[in-house]
Amino acid sequence: VHRQLSRHSTSATGGHGSAAPTRDRKPGGGVLKRLKSRRSQVESRPVTEEELRTKSGHISPEDVLGLRVATRGYLCKPEDNIYNIDFVRFKIRDLETNTVLFEIAKPPHSDDDEEHGEGDGTAGRFVRYQFTPAFLRLRTVGATVEFTVGNRPLNNFRMIERHYFRDHLLKSFDFDFGFCIPSSRNTCEHIYEFPQLSETLVRQMVECPYETRSDSFYFVDNRLVMHNKADYAYNGGQ
Repeated sequence: VHRQLSRHSTSATGGHGSAAPTRDRKPGGGVLKRLKSRRSQVESRPVTEEELRTKSGHISPEDVLGLRVATRGYLCKPEDNIYNIDFVRFKIRDLETNTVLFEIAKPPHSDDDEEHGEGDGTAGRFVRYQFTPAFLRLRTVGATVEFTVGNRPLNNFRMIERHYFRDHLLKSFDFDFGFCIPSSRNTCEHIYEFPQLSETLVRQMVECPYETRSDSFYFVDNRLVMHNKADYAYNGGQ
């Protein structure tokens, strides 16, 4: 998830399995939904960013599943988030050891947010991450996100993340949040199962910081409402 938490918040790649969520009680009440990515599916026909920009009508999940390289720009505007979806807390953990790798909460709203907000069109939509090389050897990671919803219900809230190294698609992940009631605060944990990377690819990703990129697309009723981007370095501590 790449939202206005921090320019040093963190994300992960990964994910196979069924989309059926499991539910656990959260400390202090409420339900934590655990989500796995939809099972591997046939990719849509190849499509370019330029084709999607000139498409009539809204952009659908099938459209972005056809992208073969990271986009250079954004495929929707901040004001397309008419549902006021706002990510307010983010945590990732190594599921094999239950070690928390990163945790951050969005600071309370202030006047400075308005002053330094969406002026350049990328504020809150782009995040740069730095990890150590060990991150590339993790097997399974859980990314817990907490988000609030405005006064409209969310039907079929869905996120598609596509991760690339240079112009090579590493993995595509596809999560269903499901239905969210208006004015609600929701928590779910995405279960990411990392692809096994060759030693050659790991070495290249470590030696080429920020050439690993991702696009995160968010849909409500199969209509693109948010698009966030990130890039990654894996040479931390070196």
